[in-house]
Amino acid sequence: MVRQWTRAGLAIVLAGCALLPASSVVRRTSPDVDAETTRQLTAAASTLLERRSQALVQQRHHDRSSPTEILGVRISPRVAHVQERAVRELETRNRAPVEGGPAYTGARTRLDGGKATRTGDRITLEAVEHTEVRYDSGKLTQLVRRRFEFRTRGEQITLIGERVLDPAARPVNDPDLPTR
Repeated sequence: MVRQWTRAGLAIVLAGCALLPASSVVRRTSPDVDAETTRQLTAAASTLLERRSQALVQQRHHDRSSPTEILGVRISPRVAHVQERAVRELETRNRAPVEGGPAYTGARTRLDGGKATRTGDRITLEAVEHTEVRYDSGKLTQLVRRRFEFRTRGEQITLIGERVLDPAARPVNDPDLPTR
């Protein structure tokens, strides 16, 4: 009788062990990032693009230094350095839609439709950039798909790279420098 209970007990324990991992498995985070974090990442990326667009417009007092953090998202030193070089280049570029034409008088850039996904400690944000630059007799509007790469460490998120997804696109607010 003791052997029978021992076998039955062992069978129950083994059955319980087989079920235990299924109920106690650590749930993986969804590859999609929550809406609030996506808005935060989009705002940080958009700020950098907006600064480059503004560099096309002649201004007297322009702050060239790149922010090190935007809405809690850190900007990697490498991205900040590339951003500063880009702003300098765009400020000295011909500020007209055509060579010798009227100068740009205004610029506005925003990111729409951003979708962020997480893979391990990396977050990728893909969004459509809408840039409009105005000049005396008109305006130029561009739509460009971009990808931004972020790295996470705990709660800290850092922007580590960006690139244009459309191979033929030549965004007006991109310098002739590599931005990745």
